[in-house]
Amino acid sequence: MTALFARIVVIVSGAAILVVETLSTRLVAPYVGLTLESSTAVIGVALAGIAAGASLGGRWADVLPPRRVAAGALAVGGLGVLVVRPLIRLLGPVLGPGPYAALLLVAVSTLVSVTALAMVTPAVTRACLSSISGSGAVVGQLSAAGTLGSLVGVFLTGFLLVSLLPVTAILLLTAAVCLLMALLTATVRTRAGVTGVAVVAVVAGAALVAVPGRCDADTVYYCARIETDAARPDVRVLVLDDLRHSAVDLSEPARLEFAYTQRFADAIDTAFAAGRALDAVHIGGGGFTMPRWLAATRPGSASTVLEVDEGVVELGRRELGVDAIPGTAVRIGDARTLLAGLPAASADVVVGDAFGARSVPWHLATTEFVADVNRVLRNDGVFVLNVIDRDPWRLLAAELATVATRFPHVALMTSGPDQLGRGGGGNVVIVASDRPLDIAALADRAAVRGEPDSVIGEEDSRRFADGAAVLTDGWAPVDQLIG
Repeated sequence: MTALFARIVVIVSGAAILVVETLSTRLVAPYVGLTLESSTAVIGVALAGIAAGASLGGRWADVLPPRRVAAGALAVGGLGVLVVRPLIRLLGPVLGPGPYAALLLVAVSTLVSVTALAMVTPAVTRACLSSISGSGAVVGQLSAAGTLGSLVGVFLTGFLLVSLLPVTAILLLTAAVCLLMALLTATVRTRAGVTGVAVVAVVAGAALVAVPGRCDADTVYYCARIETDAARPDVRVLVLDDLRHSAVDLSEPARLEFAYTQRFADAIDTAFAAGRALDAVHIGGGGFTMPRWLAATRPGSASTVLEVDEGVVELGRRELGVDAIPGTAVRIGDARTLLAGLPAASADVVVGDAFGARSVPWHLATTEFVADVNRVLRNDGVFVLNVIDRDPWRLLAAELATVATRFPHVALMTSGPDQLGRGGGGNVVIVASDRPLDIAALADRAAVRGEPDSVIGEEDSRRFADGAAVLTDGWAPVDQLIG
């Protein structure tokens, strides 16, 4: 095996491992969520596979022809890549959400392929060693090549492939390259050998395509789909990964389906005169429910939507008529950086409804971010923030304490007096402003809507947050704080 070919083989195997690892987080998200635990499971399983593969590859290369070991490992790894997505699609609905389910789902679907691909480097290294003399240089060069391959895999996937190709296509491409390298490494001489590998690859590829998926669009960040309400065909629900994120009524844009969006509307209608056109900034686009509602109930309003995922926006344009919402401008990018570019005192309302799975992205939950929200709002402006948490409500308390560091007036909107009690959970809306909030009027609107005794005033809200740690750019463990 020539030195150049050995490096190419090692680079391919290293790249394939990181392609699988990078995509695994996205693949399991529709079933277990996109959380720190799921990301940790992906990294942990990958490291375990790399360690096991390095040990097995070196051991087998000492008792078998190392070139054959490398070729076999590439073939098993390539076929393993082909079945990653079918396994996740089959097992994901059975295992359901949760950190242990995430670990099991990632392990079952990726551990074999990662372990096999990690066997390649020690096997190739053994094949290139003819004597002790110069062995250090060979080991160092191939180790560097493997690391280079890993860098190529992670950057190529994260920066280019995910934005250009569906996940299925990326996996097929990765598997095809691994199988091709397996053939070249083994220097297959018979047509039967080539045909056998090709048949297995075709069957596995067919399985990859045949297992039904749950996505209308594989975006850069989410598995996204639109569901139609069987009882009300004009109602569409946007599902991001495993979370029902937004609902819109295409025939009645002023109608709000989810309770937390109704609380948003109550807060806005309490703060501003009926029919007054408003300038609004929306942190997260989702199904564009609130821009649609503002345009319908307050003609002339201008909505600036800050959405990180262009794929979600494109899905909304195709399925939800986003381009037809009057006065709505979309800016693609991270909300933290986009908000920093907006003029001071340019908005009446800032709506916070951005989520990574069930938690607010940590950098959109800190006092530094809330300070920028306050800067963008006018003096009489209102900040409404959707938080998902459950008993013992540590994330909600921390987020409320954080918002209160920048806004002198805060309140909570819940589903009712029992939600914050023992065993409760769900969406809670924080309302914040530089001017006093009309708690009585807010409570009256909630009662009429069907959530009596659900508004927690300023004094009780601050008491609820008393003692909670303020989230900062240096400390914001939002996933761990969720009950």
